[in-house]
Amino acid sequence: MKNNKTVSILGCGWLGKALAETLIKKNYTVKGSSTQTEKLNSLQEAGIIPYQLKLTSEGLTGNNKDDFFQCDSLVISITPGRDEKTNHEFPEGIKHLYSVLSKKNIQTIFISSTSVYPDLNKEVNEEDAVNPEKNSGKVLLEAENILLQNPVNATCIRFGGLIGYDRMPAKFLAGKTNLKNGNAPVNLIHRDDCVSILELIIENGIKGEIFNACMEQHPLRKDFYTSAAKKAGLPVPQFSDDIDTKFKIVNSDKLKRMLHYQFKFNNPFEIPE
Repeated sequence: MKNNKTVSILGCGWLGKALAETLIKKNYTVKGSSTQTEKLNSLQEAGIIPYQLKLTSEGLTGNNKDDFFQCDSLVISITPGRDEKTNHEFPEGIKHLYSVLSKKNIQTIFISSTSVYPDLNKEVNEEDAVNPEKNSGKVLLEAENILLQNPVNATCIRFGGLIGYDRMPAKFLAGKTNLKNGNAPVNLIHRDDCVSILELIIENGIKGEIFNACMEQHPLRKDFYTSAAKKAGLPVPQFSDDIDTKFKIVNSDKLKRMLHYQFKFNNPFEIPE
């Protein structure tokens, strides 16, 4: 039986496509976008209605934009990128997106990141996103603030470092030397939890909230990545003996309380390779 709700996912990449496939199994109609022509066929084969769209500082470009926004929920699953010279354009694109959404009645969900938090050397909650240190964090926080305004009233979900399936932590730092901040706790989340959390937010029609989403356990960076490399049979990373550790421990209590959510993966050491 077909679900009468439609979800559009702006950015059907590693996370967005996994979410789309899960929603389709629940009989949602799902529209998904990619910037790359060669990926449109794989979206269609997965049962996703494909759109080639790109968010730029001038707005959303591509065909059938109006049709893409004929939906009940919109998930924005795109990132600013790592190029500091160009990622300042991301909030400009979000402003254009906001102007479109402000004329519609669509539940909007923005996938953000825990990079919006500076290293405060303490546990952080949703109110602590002030003066991010990383440029990517500054850009994401600016985008959040745009979308949180009425009437769009988006929900922002701040995921920790995404892992799972082909994105395995053993590969990130294997064999590297003189790595800093080995005594900092990690803030990670498995893709299956990301998908389940987004599904809950969509199903419950949640608007205007900010949620952190990370595993409850936060082992030290050096311990976790060394263990992951050993499990995968890869060269172990070497960490320097720096004393000045900078860190944050991301607290997800609000998410667990409001959504009654229990994480599928709560211990980074237990992620299957």
